[in-house]
Amino acid sequence: MALRVGSAAITPLVRKLFRGDQPGAGLVAEPVRIGSLVSFRGEKRSLTAEDLEKLVRRLLQRAVEAAGPHETPAPGEHEAVVQALTRSLLRLGDLEMDDVQAVALGPEKLADALNARPPLGLSADAEQLHDQLLRVACLHIVDFFTRRSTFVARTLVEEARQTRLLVEAVDTLVGRLPARQAEDADFEDRYRRHLVHRHGRLTIFGIDIDDDWPLDDAYLGLEAVDGRTRQAVAGPEGGHGRRAALPERAERALAGRERVLLRGVAGAGKTTLVQWLAVTTAEWRPSRSLAHLLGRVPFVLPLRSLTRAGRELPAPAEFLTVVGCPHTPPTGWAERVLTAGRGLLLVDGIDEVPEPLRDGTRRWLRDLLGAFPGNVCVVTARPSAVRENWLEADGFHELSLVPMNGEDVTTFIHRWHTAAGSDREEADRLIRAVRSRQDLSRLATNPLMCGLICALHRTSRGFLPRGREELYEAGLRMLLERRDRQRSVDDGMRMDYRSQVLLLERLAYWLIRNGHSQMDREDAVALIDQVLPAMNRDVIGAASAEEVFRRLLTRSGLLREPAEGVVDFVHRTFQDYLAARAVIEHRDFPLLVRNAHLDQWEDVVRMAVAHGRPDERKRLLTQLVKRGDKVRRHRVRLHLLAMACLEHATELDPEVRREVEGRAAALLPPRTYDEAKALADVGHVALELLPGPEGLTVQEAEAVVRVAVLVGTDAALPKLAQFRDHPSVSVHNQVFLGWGDFDPALYRQTVLSGVSLEHKPHLQVRTHTELAALARFPGHPYLSLFGDFTERDITEALRGKQISELSLSCERLTDVRFLTRFRPLDRLALIEGPATLTDLSPVAELAVAELLLRQLPGVRDYRCLNALTELRHLYVGDGMVCRDLGSLPTEAPLEDLGIPSSVTDLSGLRAAWPGLACLRLIDTVDGPPPPPPAGLRTLADMPALTELLFSARLLPALAADGIVLPRVDTLRLIETEDGQDLREVVAVFPRLRELSLRAWERRAALDVEPLREIGSLRTVTAEGLVRLVNADRLAQAPVRQPLESRY
Repeated sequence: MALRVGSAAITPLVRKLFRGDQPGAGLVAEPVRIGSLVSFRGEKRSLTAEDLEKLVRRLLQRAVEAAGPHETPAPGEHEAVVQALTRSLLRLGDLEMDDVQAVALGPEKLADALNARPPLGLSADAEQLHDQLLRVACLHIVDFFTRRSTFVARTLVEEARQTRLLVEAVDTLVGRLPARQAEDADFEDRYRRHLVHRHGRLTIFGIDIDDDWPLDDAYLGLEAVDGRTRQAVAGPEGGHGRRAALPERAERALAGRERVLLRGVAGAGKTTLVQWLAVTTAEWRPSRSLAHLLGRVPFVLPLRSLTRAGRELPAPAEFLTVVGCPHTPPTGWAERVLTAGRGLLLVDGIDEVPEPLRDGTRRWLRDLLGAFPGNVCVVTARPSAVRENWLEADGFHELSLVPMNGEDVTTFIHRWHTAAGSDREEADRLIRAVRSRQDLSRLATNPLMCGLICALHRTSRGFLPRGREELYEAGLRMLLERRDRQRSVDDGMRMDYRSQVLLLERLAYWLIRNGHSQMDREDAVALIDQVLPAMNRDVIGAASAEEVFRRLLTRSGLLREPAEGVVDFVHRTFQDYLAARAVIEHRDFPLLVRNAHLDQWEDVVRMAVAHGRPDERKRLLTQLVKRGDKVRRHRVRLHLLAMACLEHATELDPEVRREVEGRAAALLPPRTYDEAKALADVGHVALELLPGPEGLTVQEAEAVVRVAVLVGTDAALPKLAQFRDHPSVSVHNQVFLGWGDFDPALYRQTVLSGVSLEHKPHLQVRTHTELAALARFPGHPYLSLFGDFTERDITEALRGKQISELSLSCERLTDVRFLTRFRPLDRLALIEGPATLTDLSPVAELAVAELLLRQLPGVRDYRCLNALTELRHLYVGDGMVCRDLGSLPTEAPLEDLGIPSSVTDLSGLRAAWPGLACLRLIDTVDGPPPPPPAGLRTLADMPALTELLFSARLLPALAADGIVLPRVDTLRLIETEDGQDLREVVAVFPRLRELSLRAWERRAALDVEPLREIGSLRTVTAEGLVRLVNADRLAQAPVRQPLESRY
């Protein structure tokens, strides 16, 4: 029947569902995500949900009129079909695919994607009508996409991109996959299918515990920040050094890295990320950023299971057995995989290992990677579980998961409600509540807390508790009491909420007291058996301890059995919360204080303060402060923890509060990023103790601003406003970096109103929400865009703005011609673009004076830039293809040039750029460094050259050739090596005034005593991981060393 509805009825609906082609759309050479085309999403929506419902009602009426007798459901069901079809079409805005992919999918499968959660409550006839109308609509939607003016061009680009990616993938696999025995290959296929089955689904908090969700639908791309560069900011080289770390999608942060230690708080999504890496690798479909995982074999190794009952950590032959894999591999298979360097080791949960055993875990990991080099390894841990650089000596790169931003929270809430079968209006109401309530926005920072908030909002009809402790309490009640009552579950027991909590507390307290994350089933049953005699038999009837345990396991939603005979809590957060209740009820304050310095007890301490009565809080916090006073090595941690607990102490003796705040005040002001992070973890109470800018050093002022930004509530805005006119460039930049972490309009009004632009501070835009806010930001000419933005997104956001400096890091950019709309630009930075971006000729029309290029692998020739007659600064950095000076714009009047180490001959420098004052030679090659370039002696003939930046590996070559550069007065040595001989600096640069020594990958201790022979030396600066020895011997030059974190 639905097929008899003609195009006249369907076409108006489809046309109104999507925006038409905009001016400039033809320049967009990449597929467009469907969510950006629908007219009911975004700031400029032209179609509301109500409008769509009216169109669907009209469509249904036409369908009914076209139907024959008895072909339509009863009239009373028509409205239900309208509502169901409206919800299905609204899901177009949530599809993670673009128009090209939708056409490739076809109308049938597109309809299936929109109908992934079939409507409930429809009769068979009504459901059939819904499905038929949806399929007809999808047929016209696909046709609509193919008729759009930009579709053909984008299809050709997509086909070329897919062909290139296929060639690259085949090349990778040919190099990675050795000739395998048939038995190995057959087993490996079965093992990959097992991994996908086991890890390919998620249980979403608040949705039926028996109903999990496909990982592809539920996975939310997390963001991570580089732990190694987080303290770095753009230096005097105008951003050409290592730029300040910005959050980026975890898969991009992991790109190309062989060994990673990933930190994240409880509930941040570390285990979910491990699952996603395992599944996408097992299915041979890692994202483009993770191409180095193609063809690898994942081994998921949860440490809570591996270390249970004190057993030895496994050898490769035991990997599958200890995690309960039902398949038996061929003898020696795991060793063969690892020997070939094909493994992906996913070691989850260092924090789940008891602290005394963590060094042993590190030795196990070190031995494993030493015996089998070339495998990729990702290790996860809570932030405080192990010290900074714990695995640095073993070549691990540190990343930290960051709190979800506002756009991620919105996406999560929509996906949660889709999974739960809720309507969109309910999700929108919750999003408005999270945005308007500071207490909720502070809690909604990770997937666990967002899921809990979603579930409570749904079951409580929009009422949400305030504060973390109330939120957990409400979540427990929902899981233990309300859900079974709502579902009319009756298993013969009448266990009330208090009875279940009592039993779960015993289990949680046993685990935390014994330093375990899991327990044997028999231990759990025995603990319950100890409690049952004291319980009311009217509650449990004649049930045995085993039956009560089984009931808690299957119905509470808090326990699970990850392996036969083993039980744990579904999430550590609830374990800590319940253990804290038990501590208070047992009045075990001495035990709690004695263990408060351990990361496994940190959240238990906080929750215990929340649970306690005023006199109990007083006792607990007083003992924490006193232990901190007595035990020097744990003093800072204990005093900061006591400070963090104040947030949960709604009623407390004022004298105790003053004591706690006084101890914390002694730790102020913060001086480093790590100190700022520790203070921010304390919460908003730390804001009251932060000093103003008066009397602070630059490092202290930066750290104070960072604390306020990391706290992230509106209460931080007055503090940030105090620093907006700070004279330091770096402090000024930190103030501007914070705007995306707050409501942009409020931040602009409160913090940035009237601020000086003398230091050219950049507004950094990372999300589509921030980009939309930027469109309403009046006249800021310095911008940095780091995100999943297209040419069209950027053009719309910047329309009508006068831009002086623009930095772009957008992997979806394939053409830079759109930049000619923003002439004149003084400075342009293009960072990280796809290989399809090959032509820089439009840049030649911009008249820029400064141009920075990085990670643009498709660019081969730069001679088109000769037209830039005002170009003074050119930086061709890492990830750029540049073989010789002849490919560069030799006619441009350059004064400052940066070139990669792939340039093998410098002999043409003087002829090309006689006025060059600054030269940067950067190591950009993975693996062993290339030999020094030919023509180094040319540097001595450069009449204007006064500043050099290069890798310290070139220093011996300069000294060995007897090259002396007396005109160079500023030297920046990067990637210095531990113990490097600085006498070579004295020999080559006899009239140096400024020396900067940097190391980012490895610690480097450098003896600076030889530099005493340079009488002109005025400053020596150590950066990153450099530590200077004998710095007190340099009487003529102040020495600046990186500050060590005190806590």
